[in-house]
Amino acid sequence: MKAVFIVYNQAHTEKVEYLFEKLKIKGFTRWTDLTGRGSVDGPPHMNTHTWPEQNMARMAVMEDESIDAVLVGVRRLDEENKDVGIRAFVWNIEAAY
Repeated sequence: MKAVFIVYNQAHTEKVEYLFEKLKIKGFTRWTDLTGRGSVDGPPHMNTHTWPEQNMARMAVMEDESIDAVLVGVRRLDEENKDVGIRAFVWNIEAAY
């Protein structure tokens, strides 16, 4: 099993929700009102007057075979609008209860 952690500009919320529905990913945890700055490029998302945008994140644990479809979906969202920002990270899960 693997965990996928997706951090995205809140503007991507509906698209990320649609991706999860399309791929039938039912279990996840979502974080809202996150701030930060990506390591690749793009402006900070600090939820301030100067940098008003903010991020959200979602994590789901799934079978290994499902990961590629999630990463393809995230890559497509990023290619549609590089200025908005979305990244996915994958971890191995040693055990789950």
